[in-house]
Amino acid sequence: MKKAKFWLIAAALLLVCGICVITCCSNNDDETTVVAPTDDSSQFVTLTDAVPDAILEIRYYGTYNFVGARIDGYEEPTALLTKQAAEALRAVSDDVMSKGYRLKIYDAYRPQKGVDHFVRWAADIDDTKMKPYFYPDLDKSVLFEQEYIMAKSGHTRGSTVDLTLFDMATEKELDMGGTFDWFGPESHPDFCGNPETGEYTGDNHKSPKGRSITAEQFEHRMILRRAMLAHGFKPLDTEWWHFTLKNEPFPDTYFTFPVKQLK
Repeated sequence: MKKAKFWLIAAALLLVCGICVITCCSNNDDETTVVAPTDDSSQFVTLTDAVPDAILEIRYYGTYNFVGARIDGYEEPTALLTKQAAEALRAVSDDVMSKGYRLKIYDAYRPQKGVDHFVRWAADIDDTKMKPYFYPDLDKSVLFEQEYIMAKSGHTRGSTVDLTLFDMATEKELDMGGTFDWFGPESHPDFCGNPETGEYTGDNHKSPKGRSITAEQFEHRMILRRAMLAHGFKPLDTEWWHFTLKNEPFPDTYFTFPVKQLK
């Protein structure tokens, strides 16, 4: 009788622990089970090794970003991606190069400590030194509520990239009508147009200050979007610069190794 009671208690404990593991590990942006964080970089490549024509402007290594400081985990001004994402991005690069453009990379893989830095910064309501440049229309207190800052990021899974286009004829970035990391509806792919059809509508009613972009600026965003979607990436509905590989190899893994040249 004592043995039967022991096994009943053991089974109950296993059930409770199992529920705890599922619950504790499912709180992420995709609502899927999360693999424990890892510092294994063996399936990553330095982006410019795979895409040698890419131009790098790693914003989180410098101070011109919404925080106004170098972000934790960015030890060198380089970009890393999973091998699969880098291969797909090489196809995008070849595509846009044939049209007279080059890819310019703002961010790729982002270590979890970088995301944690964003979270600490957002919790410090008094630190608003970069507000005029990146979120002038928002009170900093709403950044969590409106999901501009989150505890998890797809970038940390290694197959997401933030980028724009560089025009080789003018030797300047294409004018996208807004800066990378602008917090507001002006950054949405559907701002002033329909990204599904590529049609410019001029509809700017979502802008709190009545800002707008031109037909040319909207088309520039669409050139980038069409190239990324044609080669296996999916867009984000709030950022024209943000794309994730559809068949990302590590959809549930958040990596922790720093951003620096891989050896």
